[in-house]
Amino acid sequence: MEDERRSFIGAGEGASVYVGGLWAVHKLFGEDTNGAFSVVEHPVEPGVLAAPPHTHEREDEFSIVVEGEIGVWMDGEEFAAGPGDYVIKPCGAPHAFWNAGPGKARLIEIISPPGFEKYFDEMADLVYSTDGEPDFEEAVELGEKYGLTFHMEVVPELLERHGLTFE
Repeated sequence: MEDERRSFIGAGEGASVYVGGLWAVHKLFGEDTNGAFSVVEHPVEPGVLAAPPHTHEREDEFSIVVEGEIGVWMDGEEFAAGPGDYVIKPCGAPHAFWNAGPGKARLIEIISPPGFEKYFDEMADLVYSTDGEPDFEEAVELGEKYGLTFHMEVVPELLERHGLTFE
């Protein structure tokens, strides 16, 4: 039986979904790495809170900024990350990220263990099935399925301080 895993993934390759201000371009699923990790690329438009404050109970995430500048809130602290910078978001650490602009930003996210990459597809299905206005309770339930806890009480402060929008 021939191994169907790929040895090369081009810059424009990967199924993508749009979820409330954030693109998720799938580069590697857990099935592609024998369950070791997954990789998702996140292009982020200027002025967007890409991920509201949240905590993962199962995954570590490692982000590598490849374009623009990403603002990061982690457990109450804030910093900016630019091209070549790594952001380490360990399991259990509340975090959020955004692009305060003025240009585009893009980061590569390594998720370990894999599985969470499928959240983006399910959230996109939820958003698109409700004309862009998902039921908040359904979104919370989906988050719980993936071991996410949201910290929405931090969102208004981040939006105001950085001039962001949140879809």
